[in-house]
Amino acid sequence: MHRCCTVALISFSSRECRHADEIFGNDTHINRVVLCSAPSRCPQCGGKKLKAGPEQSKIVYDLHIGKTSVKRWIVKYLFHSYDCLRCGAELSPPERTWRRGKYGWNLIAFLIYEIVELCVPQRVTTRHVNRLFGLTLPRSSVGEQKKVAARLYQETRQMLLRRIVEGTLVHADETPIVTQGKRGYVWVFCNFDDVVYFYSDSREAETMQTLLKRFKGVLVSDFYPAYDSMDCPQQKCLIHLMRDLNEDMLKNPYDDELRQIVQQFGALLKQIVDTIDRHGLKKHFLNKHLREVKRFYSWLSNRQWQSEVAAKCKQRFEKNRKKLFTFLGYDGVPWNNNNAEHAMKAFAALRDVIEGTTTASGIEEYLVLLSVSETCRYKGLDVLEFFLSEEKDIDGFLRSRGRTRAQPGRSNEKPTQDRIVQTALEILATHPAGLGFSSLVKRLYELLPHESENTIRIYMWKLPAWRPQEVYKPARGIFRLARFRETEASDVEMNRIVT
Repeated sequence: MHRCCTVALISFSSRECRHADEIFGNDTHINRVVLCSAPSRCPQCGGKKLKAGPEQSKIVYDLHIGKTSVKRWIVKYLFHSYDCLRCGAELSPPERTWRRGKYGWNLIAFLIYEIVELCVPQRVTTRHVNRLFGLTLPRSSVGEQKKVAARLYQETRQMLLRRIVEGTLVHADETPIVTQGKRGYVWVFCNFDDVVYFYSDSREAETMQTLLKRFKGVLVSDFYPAYDSMDCPQQKCLIHLMRDLNEDMLKNPYDDELRQIVQQFGALLKQIVDTIDRHGLKKHFLNKHLREVKRFYSWLSNRQWQSEVAAKCKQRFEKNRKKLFTFLGYDGVPWNNNNAEHAMKAFAALRDVIEGTTTASGIEEYLVLLSVSETCRYKGLDVLEFFLSEEKDIDGFLRSRGRTRAQPGRSNEKPTQDRIVQTALEILATHPAGLGFSSLVKRLYELLPHESENTIRIYMWKLPAWRPQEVYKPARGIFRLARFRETEASDVEMNRIVT
């Protein structure tokens, strides 16, 4: 496409728009007209003798999205096609900014935001847009725009997957979905910054092995056997283990041997979690618990268990011995899989809307867009703002816009405040279970010794009010990232297993 041309823009005021129909012979309310003139030369041979074809027009239906408003925006392009008399090349219209279809990108981004981020059914979105903006989108239009956007962001999902595989930590989970009578599965792979979703016809390990083929970090997962096929260090979710132990206790309330195992494990885990609350997921502080783990297994193996349930519990501990306490030897590896379960909740909300009505290819398109949407949320970016930018690199967009400008409505923070708040968010990202106020302040003061401790305390008390979409308090004095929000089941399980 050659860009050596001039473009004339004609914008109509509300009064002048009354005459736009007569000027351009169209009943559509035109907001802007773009007149594209001839290119100065042929881009292939450099010839200046060009033959103009008949005048053509293109009307693009779009949205004009402001800070506090959205309105319909229709642009009409007037152009000619040209033939080079020297080489015979056919030249595309100069300064072609419109897409192949008749809808502009802002409208497409708005539709994708509604059906993916807000989980609005496509049929409802069509009616919504047609009613509010006076458009006439057919029933199939939203699905077609979803396909267009999925093709655009396919490269973005591959970029996210590549970063995850090259990292040191992956959380993994899977869940079923029904596609027009056929059962399939959705896999999620994530770390603390990036999330990707993929569809598979089966629950076999082949999908995971293909996607994570070169991953050599620590894999955090539940106890589904397919994960054991991965050739890398693994950490099993201890919350899943606690839930299973509690279920066994409820089914066998009078089994004293089982109770002893559960209490010993609960006491061990409580000490480890206390260390994590004070110092974070640092192997320097967690290594000391390896001796306690060794004593626990020694006690477990030296006893003769008469109870069948207790014997099976012992076998499970011994079978997964190398995968239950892996996090003690690594920095930044959680002891649970809350991160993947949180990411899967985003898909579960979408599944409630699309399950049974979409195809496998349709789900794959949804998953491409959901990968982008959820990664934006992990990074504190406004999802709609990123979609409107038409960018493909999320990190590049984050760097270009600046972190504090990501969320609309967020007040401009002072440098000191921003530095303290951002550091606090980074600390909380390594504590999925949350962190106490005193521990958070102490950690911040260690990382920011030049800041006043009193200033840090004041800013931390205000943190949930400043960043309500990112930080909440699950209990008095506890701060936790909203993306780790659970039904507080993990806390309930911890209390039950210890008692």
